Amino acid sequence: MIIAIILLSIALITSMFFCIRFALTVLRVQEAIEESLDIIDVKYSRLSKILEIPIFYNSPEVKSAIQEIEDTRDALLYIANQLVDSDQEENTEEDLEQDSTNEKEKT
Repeated sequence: MIIAIILLSIALITSMFFCIRFALTVLRVQEAIEESLDIIDVKYSRLSKILEIPIFYNSPEVKSAIQEIEDTRDALLYIANQLVDSDQEENTEEDLEQDSTNEKEKT
């Protein structure tokens, strides 16, 4: 019986260690994503300002460069929206679960 308790205690301590380690990794990733979103926001606004400047040169190379800048701006916006939407979906799912739990408690 004592051996089982010791083995279970060791398993518990090991699993707690890895859970805490995983939680810290998730927090670091979340902070990195938030910082990345801030950088993307700055770059997006700079690209938008650049694209507002009218071009006076009708060269195909210049037009293709402008098109690439517009595509890059749109890609940055898409990436930022995907990251924010996935975060909001997780929050929405948690809110729905809490609401259903609260409704069950009321009845």
